Amino acid sequence: MAKVKFSRKEFEKHVKITPDIEEKIALFGTPLESLTKDEAEIEIFPNRPDLLSLQGYLRGFLAFLGKKKGLKNYKINKPEKNFEVKIDKSVKNIRPYTACAIVKNLKFDDEKIKEVIDIQEKLHLTVGRNRKKVAIGIYPLEKIKLPIKFEARAPKEIKFLPLEAKKEMNGMQILREHPAGRDYSSLLQGMPKFPVFIDGNNEILSMPPIINSHKTGKITQSTKEVFIECSGFDLEILKKTLNILVTMFADMNGAVYQMKLKYDKQLITPDLEPEKMKIKLENVNKLLGLELKEKDIKPLLEKMGFDYKAQTAIIPAWRTDIMHEVDIIEDIGIAYGYEKFVPEIPEISTVGQEDKKESLKRKLAEILIGQNMLQVSSYHLVTKEDLKKLGIKSEIEVESSRTDYSILRPNLVCQTLKILSENVDKEYPQKIFEIGKVFSIDHKEETEIKESEKLCLALVPSNFTEAKQILEYIGRMLNIHLTIEPAENPLLISGRAGKVQYNGKSIGGIGELHPNLLKKFHLKLPATIIEISLEEILQDKI
Repeated sequence: MAKVKFSRKEFEKHVKITPDIEEKIALFGTPLESLTKDEAEIEIFPNRPDLLSLQGYLRGFLAFLGKKKGLKNYKINKPEKNFEVKIDKSVKNIRPYTACAIVKNLKFDDEKIKEVIDIQEKLHLTVGRNRKKVAIGIYPLEKIKLPIKFEARAPKEIKFLPLEAKKEMNGMQILREHPAGRDYSSLLQGMPKFPVFIDGNNEILSMPPIINSHKTGKITQSTKEVFIECSGFDLEILKKTLNILVTMFADMNGAVYQMKLKYDKQLITPDLEPEKMKIKLENVNKLLGLELKEKDIKPLLEKMGFDYKAQTAIIPAWRTDIMHEVDIIEDIGIAYGYEKFVPEIPEISTVGQEDKKESLKRKLAEILIGQNMLQVSSYHLVTKEDLKKLGIKSEIEVESSRTDYSILRPNLVCQTLKILSENVDKEYPQKIFEIGKVFSIDHKEETEIKESEKLCLALVPSNFTEAKQILEYIGRMLNIHLTIEPAENPLLISGRAGKVQYNGKSIGGIGELHPNLLKKFHLKLPATIIEISLEEILQDKI
């Protein structure tokens, strides 16, 4: 959750904060943390990054109050001459995507500059996952010559004066000596080349996701036009993040211009064309426990900044959180008013009891936690790219996925290694485990998807002996007999791998990760992994 502070004076130019409005702020789903004569501090949940700026918050809140209902439309101007960004192939395996825009006719003062810096950092922390997924750069256009290039260079070939630094540095020096470089060095550590934005004069604008140039990357009160770039690994998230920023600037009376992005094929951003999603009244009433009529849906969605036509919700382009019909139904519930919901006691009498399988899984988790291991819980969906690292072809793909996460996971290894790869900058040893469902096709019934429970453990740094000791300890504590037979596995080091057997049947594998696999997941220390099916064990123990 993010806490944002808005100028009370600027806020009250649009709506005066009274006790009634304070209650409305809470009912909007954004609790008021504190209120002084100068500031209003409001808590914004991570699913609503479009509310992190004063302009974005007022857009949503004024609709909720019924003052400016419905979908707000913004004018987007076509690209002018040289409004282009050429994306070089050298960034493909480093930071492959960017989404960009230009905004003119801006008038900055200290308060607005502070707002821009605040939302930039809040977006970095929330949508950007601390700059891992999204990094944002905002530059005074007056100091830049168009067009722009986005490419990767060797660290020693990158030389510029970083923001607020006193001397010119190369890429490696920035990671070692600059405060931002030290904070985010893990995002580029070990890469042979670093990404940079370069203008038409061959001036380096920034080295994302680390730092802007002091010469071309600092907004001041004299800035009238800005160039905005968002870089990262998921183009759709970058587009949504850019939409949040350009609509904020548009609400500052800026004029938004598109840019041509020259990949293998040309894209144009930003695109504020709203998305559409069908809504079933039956699902709305079932989930909310209400008896709404079709005519009730339109005014409720308009209070949340949507339009509604022919049983279809028209979704704002800056709403990053709308991925499913359920997300829209949640907004209908907020607009209806949670204070109006009447609690009901179920008309049935039941006696609760913990499921025996869940009880055994909880006991297994407690055993591993007692061995100083950390339990993790990952998504059931993975990306094709992640599976490709393991040499596994995708078997079950989700239709119409709105992100790159489109494959039902066939194992827990993929997500476990991904967690380790995203925490290479944290202290060691790292010992994690997950108990969760994996999915496969039931080949007896080819249309059926089979779910099964697995356990996966990863230890870094570690060796085969330590992993074997953990497995033997699990067997003793659960009073089951697990054995290890030598086996070859392309993901594991030959001679340091085996298959785990239970009642004479193979239920999984154990071993030290092959150096090639360590490299793919950017792991620099030896690691071991165990993955076993729990189905037979659970069946025997309940």
